[in-house]
Amino acid sequence: MRMKRALITLWLVLSAAAPARAEDGYDLWLRYRPVTDAARLAEYRAAVTQLVVDGDSPTLRAARDELRTGLRGLLGADVPLSASATRDGAVIVGTPASSRTIGALGLGDALRAVGREGYVVRATRVGGRRAIVVAANSDVGALYGAFRFLRQLQTYGTLANLAVASAPKIQLRLLNHWDNLNRSVERGYAGHSLWAWDTLPDASNPRYRDYARANASIGINGAVLTNVNANARILTPEYLAKVAALANVFRPYGVRVYLTARFSAPIEIGGLKTADPLDPAVRAWWKAKIDSIYALIPDFGGFTVKANSEGQPGPQDYHRTHADGANMFAEALAPHGGVVMWRAFVYSNEVPVDRVKQAYTEFKPLDGQFRDNAFVQVKNGPLDFQPREPFSPLFGAMPKTPLMMEFQVTKEYLGQDTHLVYLGQEFEEVLRSDTWAKGKGSTVAKVIDGSLHGYARTGIAGVSNIGDDRNWTGSQFNQANWYAYGRLAWDPEMSASDIADDWLRMTFTNDPSFVRAVKAMMKTSREAVVNYMTPLGLAHIMATGHHYGPGPWVGGPNTRMRADQTPTYFHRADSLGLGFDRTATGSNALEQYAPPIRARWGNQRTVPDSVLLWFHHVGWTERLPATHGRPLWDELVARYNAGVDSVRAMQRTWDAQRGKVDDERFRDVQSFLAIQEKEARWWRDAALTYFQSFSHLPIPARYEQPAHPLQYYLQVRCPANRDKPRCDNVP
Repeated sequence: MRMKRALITLWLVLSAAAPARAEDGYDLWLRYRPVTDAARLAEYRAAVTQLVVDGDSPTLRAARDELRTGLRGLLGADVPLSASATRDGAVIVGTPASSRTIGALGLGDALRAVGREGYVVRATRVGGRRAIVVAANSDVGALYGAFRFLRQLQTYGTLANLAVASAPKIQLRLLNHWDNLNRSVERGYAGHSLWAWDTLPDASNPRYRDYARANASIGINGAVLTNVNANARILTPEYLAKVAALANVFRPYGVRVYLTARFSAPIEIGGLKTADPLDPAVRAWWKAKIDSIYALIPDFGGFTVKANSEGQPGPQDYHRTHADGANMFAEALAPHGGVVMWRAFVYSNEVPVDRVKQAYTEFKPLDGQFRDNAFVQVKNGPLDFQPREPFSPLFGAMPKTPLMMEFQVTKEYLGQDTHLVYLGQEFEEVLRSDTWAKGKGSTVAKVIDGSLHGYARTGIAGVSNIGDDRNWTGSQFNQANWYAYGRLAWDPEMSASDIADDWLRMTFTNDPSFVRAVKAMMKTSREAVVNYMTPLGLAHIMATGHHYGPGPWVGGPNTRMRADQTPTYFHRADSLGLGFDRTATGSNALEQYAPPIRARWGNQRTVPDSVLLWFHHVGWTERLPATHGRPLWDELVARYNAGVDSVRAMQRTWDAQRGKVDDERFRDVQSFLAIQEKEARWWRDAALTYFQSFSHLPIPARYEQPAHPLQYYLQVRCPANRDKPRCDNVP
């Protein structure tokens, strides 16, 4: 034993002495690098001496292969694959149906508690020998359990008395890919689409399997392959054969494929003269089309539909309701077990009094009119994925209609691929928001997991940030947002801090000083971007079109844009003050929330600072509790500067990690943080000089003064026709 420990210690010393090997981020959080803690390595090698995977389905083979790869990488040697447990240290994987051993362990109550997709990972004894059992009711549950077991080793958790039982709280956990058939990606900042339509179905890219592996490792079980601004060609036989090829790759990993349906497809590819959802010929066309899809893809998931929004066709073109349109699809999908996810992101061609009221106004009256297999998919906030906005008032307002959450994992309004922003904090903030629909504690998480209203079906969707860049997401830390979304989709009550801890350990290193420092940096990163972009409840003051960089000056009578697509519409700056009055004296959007929320948010003395200017037009010199008793202008200046200071602190934190991670990824993150610091200053100076033209108040001397006058910032240009916008002349 002493000799064995000495050899382990020598191996660890030699490993530590060798320079960290360069990495490019392709492996994501599934790196499986050797365990460098001597005590943990000794524990793991004693506890894992053979691998028994009972069953030979494609999914169980995927679990077996993942375990063999992971254990080889983590333990530094192959773990023998055996037909049965013959010694201490067996890891036994399977289901009661595939494994007599698991069936005889008396796990019935535990397995019933975790349902079809859940799992039990437990240290136990089999035939008097020590063993670790990964058990589930289904093969995909066993796969999820295998990934959970590997995570225990990746994060240096102990195997002594291991007892984990976990089940997803949300049934459909989807990524929405806004990918076009020409391989461009709307709001994509990580290269082109993964889906090489021109080479499918004949050629299969290894990345398809690795994409499915990554999703399975965090419990994502569905992918909507195409853009919500849909192209009807995806429903033609040529493209459906390509979709079927992807479905075949994803299936062993429990990932079902979904598509977006263009509402006018019966006209565009079907030869009909109408797409009226109540027309019998239209309904027959969709039924036949859906039947043909299931003939190719028996486990096809269904459709996401964007209709009557931003110029897209929909049922209102025929004087029908959203429920009429959704139910047409739901009726045709129901015999196959499919669902339709009808997006609530709607705003009409007419400019409204207040755009944020429209989804609630259109959908709340339809509660109870949707078929059982129809979801209404609601963005986290009432506007459009802003750095911060209040939760959508639809959550809690439709008890008879299952609502899906729609988060945006791709950072359209938060620096895109360039700025380091950990969205786990934002997702957690929204999910923990209290709707008061059934009194205190009626959180958004309880709405979407079905527990508040008793939804029979539950779902969540995240707009993907994935492309064909080598590192998948455009930057190293954007991977954390994909990871956090998946973990929260599995359990929307998880801690974003705990998720960040796991991600850092799996993606970079278990070094405690690194994890502690960088996790703190991640946890403050979202608040930093809110402060230097849209503090105190400001929203949508980004440059138009590409949404990269500041543009609070865009709008007014001289623009040809719709008013409700311009920043001036949303911030309402004038000589008196700043902010959009959404109380009873203004648009009264506040009326869409529950009475306790209205009472708190409608009063300037009790409204949180995070939504102050979302709901109130506040005077420049007005002192409020939400501004810590300072005049609004002084608080605004303080927040913008705090955002810049936070990014500089992030730079210092990351610079101190040199040598703890590989040089390639270290320098990659360092270079992006340098861009972020420069652009945070740009945001601060451009916004403050613009708002100063209304307040006519000085920026206190204790703060950095803007580098240039307002006219300079008005002339900075960002090209709108590039996948990754960069801006010329940024100071």
